[in-house]
Amino acid sequence: MLTKRTYIVPVLIACVVFPAAAFAASGGSADPQPPRVGLADAKPAEIEVLQMPAQRFQRQVRAWRRKAQAARRAELRRRRRAAFAALPAGVSQATLDAIAACESGGDPTAVSSDGSYRGKYQFDYGAWESVGGSGDPAAASEAEQDYRAALLYSQSGSSPWPVCG
Repeated sequence: MLTKRTYIVPVLIACVVFPAAAFAASGGSADPQPPRVGLADAKPAEIEVLQMPAQRFQRQVRAWRRKAQAARRAELRRRRRAAFAALPAGVSQATLDAIAACESGGDPTAVSSDGSYRGKYQFDYGAWESVGGSGDPAAASEAEQDYRAALLYSQSGSSPWPVCG
């Protein structure tokens, strides 16, 4: 039967012999120095490999942002149209489009040369407020301007637009 001593002796020998052999192979120094590399031996880092995926990622992020912004704008337009979708009775969109084309060329941000007539239908502030508008008519959404013009047309006919009505 083997005893613990028979195992201990080979282990002790291995612990002494192998480090001594490694020490002798290294030239006798206990702390081998790594080879010195100078600045002249340095190679530039290859970042071109990383630039392409980074550029592709940035393009994808920009595309995602544009898509999200377009979706938000479309939703906002849809909500504004829904808020002012129903025109007052007796007024057609074709009538309003003809007035707008004559008054401002259909531009909802148009302002007259003297600044007194504003928006797609060239409202003055008094006419705009008489149909429930507030603030600057040219700053209101196009759907709101259509709705307010239809209200004005249903109340007064074409008289607010003597040339174009």
